[in-house]
Amino acid sequence: MPLAVCATPIGNLEDVTLRVLAELRAADVVLCEDTRHTRGLLERHGIEARLLSYHEHNEAARTAELLPRLEAGERVALVSDAGMPGISDPGARIVRAALDAGVPVTVLPGPSAVETALVASGLVGERYQFLGFLPRGAAALSALWPALTTTAVAFESPQRLPATLRSLAAFDPVRRVAVCRELTKRFEEVVRGTAGELAARFSEPPKGEITLVVGAGAPVVEEEPSLAAVGELVALGVPRRRAAEIVAGLTGVSRNKLYRGSL
Repeated sequence: MPLAVCATPIGNLEDVTLRVLAELRAADVVLCEDTRHTRGLLERHGIEARLLSYHEHNEAARTAELLPRLEAGERVALVSDAGMPGISDPGARIVRAALDAGVPVTVLPGPSAVETALVASGLVGERYQFLGFLPRGAAALSALWPALTTTAVAFESPQRLPATLRSLAAFDPVRRVAVCRELTKRFEEVVRGTAGELAARFSEPPKGEITLVVGAGAPVVEEEPSLAAVGELVALGVPRRRAAEIVAGLTGVSRNKLYRGSL
């Protein structure tokens, strides 16, 4: 039997899929982060199952324990407290071990805080990137913002959210941002605005789980190569203003900045 990786609700217990419920009923054992949390989901849907804890503190030992049972044909379902196991949650280790041992792995899709927040933010585009949990510390955050040239989705703790928004606002106060709080739950809230506006709005830590969506920024372009390109065109006889226009169109660097810098 395969290892079944099951997505579970991110808040509202009604969001679980029929396939996941059927798999949880049929499993010989259900691996879960918090047995109390998962038992609540199972009881809500009238399911009795054998639960076994599988979290960041015991996943290495549990993987070694469960792999022989998977190879022997036991039916094992893997869940996390919310969303898809292995995505910023335990699960990747046993999936890798099962695949390496030739045990089939099947994934049962379901609710996703990342995609829910992305669509709710109004900032969805052709591309986006998922950052997982944001790095800690002012220096790490300051280094991150210039690299976000596509819409980005990240998890953040409510305690660190005010400092994160202040950091982003200091870098780009007009960057579009959405703070998605308690998604799919009773007190769900999606606050949209600029980084400056949301930094002022969330000056104190809010309650609940936070998914942050940061809109795309302009790519950071090094000016020195652009200035060198203007100089080369001028050396070839191109008028300076026209050279600055050409390079600005290709690189996104300000035409006036290139013209003045090349004098």
